[in-house]
Amino acid sequence: MPLPPRAGLGFKPQHYADICATPPDLGFFEVHAENYLGAGGAPHAMLGALRRDFALSIHGVGLSIGGLRIDPDHLSRVKALCDRYQPDSFSEHLAWSSHGAEYLNDLLPVPYNAASLSRVIDHVDQVQTALGRQLLLENPATYVVFTESDIPETEFLAEIAARTGCGLLLDVNNVFVSCTNHRTEPRAYLDIFPLAQVGEIHLGGHEAEELPSGPLLIDAHGSAVADPVWALYAEVLAGLGPVATLVEWDNDVPAWPLLLAEAARAERMLQESARHAAA
Repeated sequence: MPLPPRAGLGFKPQHYADICATPPDLGFFEVHAENYLGAGGAPHAMLGALRRDFALSIHGVGLSIGGLRIDPDHLSRVKALCDRYQPDSFSEHLAWSSHGAEYLNDLLPVPYNAASLSRVIDHVDQVQTALGRQLLLENPATYVVFTESDIPETEFLAEIAARTGCGLLLDVNNVFVSCTNHRTEPRAYLDIFPLAQVGEIHLGGHEAEELPSGPLLIDAHGSAVADPVWALYAEVLAGLGPVATLVEWDNDVPAWPLLLAEAARAERMLQESARHAAA
């Protein structure tokens, strides 16, 4: 079943004791697949306990959907993880992160053209067939534009969803980061985003640097969600209605109460969206 249309948080082991002491009123927890590809130990003991009480989203960061090939061994391990925990959602990025046997600690951009589109569609089909479940594909945070790109990103994502049956994960912070970096308007991007295919939303923090050419934003996941991103999120909810929303905070992870406060803000906005949808 899909994730509930509520706020969730990424699980961090340092918060496990707090979670057990006072179970939070959250819609779900999300984990990165690559942190749980081993067979056992403390990570699985904690995740197994969480799974008994909460909906679960598994978020891949290493399948390299936009790369030249999907590593069958990596895909097999991700399948074993999904079979073990039966998550309510599985997602990955429209990006590449490997070349041959080398894995890169980054999510790198894909040129938006016919060749890339065909390759990504084949890879999404391959992953969905292997996992036996729908994949949600996330829009990336980008810092460069390829001269080879001749398809708008929103059209590229919509075509993948239409031809594979995958869903989309809308990262609102990534929209703000990319549009700021490319000097385009995030609201114009969202106006043509295929919202009907969105199964989950991500919110997160970013860092800013001022260059001679203007601001450069980095999708850093190391700070609170910025006010302009909250504003965009409110506009998305107004058009889409409530949908499962994750607050990401993966670096410089704060104390548990601060994370809960971020999730509570998203939850209030989701409840307000639900009231408007019912009116």
